[in-house]
Amino acid sequence: MPQRRVVTGRSQEPRQRFAEELRLLRAERGVSLKGLAEELGWDASNFGKMESGRTLGSPEVVEALDQFYGTPGLLLALWELAVGDPSQFKEQYRRYMVLEAEAVSLWHYAASSPPGLLQTAGYAREALAVGWIEGAELEQQVEARVGRRELLEGDDSPMFRVILSEAVLRTSLRDPAAWREQLEHLVEAAERPNITLQVLPFSAGPHGLMNTSVKFLRLPDGRTVAYTENDLRGELVEENASVELLLRRYDAMRDLALSPAESRKFILRMLEEVPCESST
Repeated sequence: MPQRRVVTGRSQEPRQRFAEELRLLRAERGVSLKGLAEELGWDASNFGKMESGRTLGSPEVVEALDQFYGTPGLLLALWELAVGDPSQFKEQYRRYMVLEAEAVSLWHYAASSPPGLLQTAGYAREALAVGWIEGAELEQQVEARVGRRELLEGDDSPMFRVILSEAVLRTSLRDPAAWREQLEHLVEAAERPNITLQVLPFSAGPHGLMNTSVKFLRLPDGRTVAYTENDLRGELVEENASVELLLRRYDAMRDLALSPAESRKFILRMLEEVPCESST
């Protein structure tokens, strides 16, 4: 079969094409981001992120844009293609990533490794390489993971609470310099006003999430969804009763964790234990 001829000259990559069409349609309509926000009732920064490719938005927002621009179904079809695009994140994360970008607040419990939103490039590279990813695919995944940190930066960033099992801080990287950088990044992150970081020490004993890393997303419509994962698979949990059970376990575990101030001191003590690089 002959290669498909590119007619429009626009991007053939689904995520970029979606953002491209959004920019083009707004330019043709001659409306500003602020004006678009006033017309549709969503925040202007959300539309800006969609047009830059940083987020895909929710299907409700996209449907409203389709109606506003008079393109019934076009943008929603492009959105569906972008959501299913495998170029940045593995299949099990796609739906979660869309929801994460829309969340107004996030709660995480990390059982064995720092959450992706707080990982340095050095940590992400070594952790992903353990899964036998290498070469260009490895660098693509590292770039995508580190790029997620933008979600926690800026004036409109969501509130983020994370509880780290002590196991996260005891499982160091093989590269002492990269491990030091990761710990320093956690300390720095804990000082930001939108981030609350706590450590759950081994002395807290058994709890309801010992073997489960979990993430909670509170969405603009008031719903809370959860995402549980291990090394083999991840599962998006949207059923209310199941989410509520996970939340109760999370709350009980949070009562056992160190305070944010004590947690910061704990990480600083871990930093002191990292071997210094040789000066020779």
